[in-house]
Amino acid sequence: MNYGMISAAAEGLTYGDTIFGLVTFIALVLLVGKFAWGPVTKMMAKRQDKITSDLDYADQSRDEAEKLLAQRKSELQNTQADAVKIINTAKANGETQGKKIVADAHAEAADLKTKAEADIAQAKQDALNSARDQVADLSVAIASKIIGKELTAGDQQALIDDYIKGLGD
Repeated sequence: MNYGMISAAAEGLTYGDTIFGLVTFIALVLLVGKFAWGPVTKMMAKRQDKITSDLDYADQSRDEAEKLLAQRKSELQNTQADAVKIINTAKANGETQGKKIVADAHAEAADLKTKAEADIAQAKQDALNSARDQVADLSVAIASKIIGKELTAGDQQALIDDYIKGLGD
């Protein structure tokens, strides 16, 4: 670049040009300050307020989301604990009912066995009584034929008792 030309151009300026340039600059600064600087400043302030508001809203939303997440986790844990409790209660009830059913079945079987044994004992006693009566009648008939005479009731009873004792031995 040629420095000689710049200095020649600078020497050509007069005080009037300098004052005119200075007044024009000041007027331009005042006009920009009055018509452009105020609206630009207001626009920048509004933008700053909006950004601040958006950031505050985002912080609030994040805090609410964290609280909601903690609440949901707590509810989930409570629900899981309740489910485990319900399952354990159902298992315990099932086991209790199973044991009761088995105990009832054993008791019923024992009752049936006792009744069956009593029925068997009664049937045995009835059979022995029936056999005793039949043996007594047969004995009396045989004894009457062998002896050839009629036996008295006392004699018959004595013969029957002797015969039954002989059967038992």
